[in-house]
Amino acid sequence: MSGSSNASSHRPPRIGESPLVRRALIIGVLVVSAFVIAAPLAVIAVQAFSKGVETYLAAITHPDTLHAIGMTLVTALIAVPINTLFGIASAWAITKFDFPGRRLLLVVIEIPFSISPIVAGVAYLFVYGLQGLFGEWLSAHDVKVLFALPGIVLASLFVTAPFVARELIPLMQAQGRDLEEAAASLGASGLRTFFSVTLPNIRWALLYGVVLCNARVMGEFGAVSVVSGNIRGQTNTLPLHVELLYHDYQTAGAFAAASILAGLAVVTLFVKVALERRGAGRRNRPAFVAEPAGISKETP
Repeated sequence: MSGSSNASSHRPPRIGESPLVRRALIIGVLVVSAFVIAAPLAVIAVQAFSKGVETYLAAITHPDTLHAIGMTLVTALIAVPINTLFGIASAWAITKFDFPGRRLLLVVIEIPFSISPIVAGVAYLFVYGLQGLFGEWLSAHDVKVLFALPGIVLASLFVTAPFVARELIPLMQAQGRDLEEAAASLGASGLRTFFSVTLPNIRWALLYGVVLCNARVMGEFGAVSVVSGNIRGQTNTLPLHVELLYHDYQTAGAFAAASILAGLAVVTLFVKVALERRGAGRRNRPAFVAEPAGISKETP
């Protein structure tokens, strides 16, 4: 006992053990958070209502603002389910099967995180634009992709493609393939195996990825600004509408529209914390995986 106490007394101090250092770190983090995160959110709330509630409501209910909100919601309703299915399918393929190019697929899924959204938007111009790869064919068949809803959806799909997959892949790798193989050996079909075995074990991580994907779709600016054309009342999403209002010196309207996005961010944060408490997120990967639900040897 004396030897261990002597060893602990002579070990070098760790960073943060000193009360002074600990307090300094906490105060530093709080100050930075206040100026970088809390202050901008407070300014948005104050400026949005700076000219009264009536002006705020008038800005929110303006036809252009309502159209931008509708365009944002429609984009999310299309892009989020598609990327959810893509994330599930890619995670299933990568974690449950061995095939040539598996590592390459992992790299491809992560590409949107390493490419600027504006670069992605410009790339879509060279693919679907009038002078692009498919531009002449699309023009000849009167198919409009860019400066319309399809282009906005494509850009949103690109920037949000990894969110669901990157939450599911580490979890499904940790779980392994034993439960699915056991279910298959008991006669369960592929769909039955997925809904009875795989989905219950990934549901919170799946919801976590969907929430993050939805938040990014609604807040995306760079790629969408390139492919939408910024046509007021036609192809503007809510982030683009905020920029147009600000450039038109309609400060109250810009902050009113921005308050919707800020509110979405706060709601997303609370949902994210709630899901993390239920076992979602990378900090809460389960060490134990439940047994297959609803599958027995008598299952046909």
